Amino acid sequence: MSNSRGKIIVVGAGIAGLSTAWALTRRGYKVEVFEQGPIPNPRASSYDEHRITRHAYGTLEGYGYLMPRAFRMYEQLFQDIGARHILPGSVVYFLRDPVDWYEPVSRTMTALGKAFHEIPLAEVPDRFPMIETEGLTQVVETEEGGMLFPIRILTDLTVWLGNNGVVFHSDARVGDVDPEAGTIVANGQTHRADRIVICAGAWVNKITPLVEDVVVPSRQAVMYLTPPAEYVEVWKTAPVMIDLGTDSGTYTLPPKNGTRLKIGDHVFTRSGDADGDRIASDADLARLNRAARLAYKDFDRYRVIEKKVCFYTVTRDPSEEFQVKPWGEKVWVVSACSGHGFKLGPLIGDGVAAAIAGEMSDEDAVRLTAGRMSLEEARALEGA
Repeated sequence: MSNSRGKIIVVGAGIAGLSTAWALTRRGYKVEVFEQGPIPNPRASSYDEHRITRHAYGTLEGYGYLMPRAFRMYEQLFQDIGARHILPGSVVYFLRDPVDWYEPVSRTMTALGKAFHEIPLAEVPDRFPMIETEGLTQVVETEEGGMLFPIRILTDLTVWLGNNGVVFHSDARVGDVDPEAGTIVANGQTHRADRIVICAGAWVNKITPLVEDVVVPSRQAVMYLTPPAEYVEVWKTAPVMIDLGTDSGTYTLPPKNGTRLKIGDHVFTRSGDADGDRIASDADLARLNRAARLAYKDFDRYRVIEKKVCFYTVTRDPSEEFQVKPWGEKVWVVSACSGHGFKLGPLIGDGVAAAIAGEMSDEDAVRLTAGRMSLEEARALEGA
């Protein structure tokens, strides 16, 4: 790779930052990545054992339309790093309250040509004996989803980037950014580039005021568990499961490919400071424990292996749109919202890189990453 097109600084080494560095490096840019901790950083929201990937996005249909491209971008990344860190499988949704979910999902999945079907409630106890059936109103299984393995992806991507000339600055906390001059200050030293991309996750508002009126950090609780003995085998073959109850909202990833059973809170706190600890307190876990008891039988008999906190940025309103936009003459700000960032990381990074390279207008890059494109527009962009 020639690295002759200019120098780009990327702030942040989570999936958004590393994916952007990957997309820019593939286009021939010289890239330097600044990260406030080690690379990969265990404190980063991206650093996790497994994450969900799927096509069903409820009322956020624009993101559903982007998912075929997101899957293809991951396959391109896997080809580059030489490892395919994904386990394909279905995702099953358990609805317990009236929610505006099935109709838009039915429309999106049909338009994409992706299979989905309802599971009769009478079949749930035999197929999912760990599920609490009280209150269930509908169960829907969607195909062509599965799990991504973030720690493995971040580690191999870091190696690939280093082998392809990317310069890493670990333990380098960025303070001042000048969006007109194209400079950053990290650990008291000034660095200059042709363009800068800020991918700082839940720390974004500490670096730029651009999106502070739109996004807020959200402190989220997760638990890693060992199930009761009678459920061990069924969990080994379980799909990804999402509970959409008003009080029971959770997401659960089964223990596969060397990972642990994980359950997380599906309701955003929209509170907390990203510089805070990652230790889950009783207060952090209170809602998750209540929700899990409504979703799973015998939940009090599950043994907690680890309880922790992660941080996302979440829109202050319910839109959950990613905030990706230019700032001044030389900076792009990338704020992946609501925990959806990992599955879309390479697509978003490629969109920003395409805008910097002049392959896509800034306006289209913003609309793409905000999920505002129709299916026809998304397909047209794919063929451009």
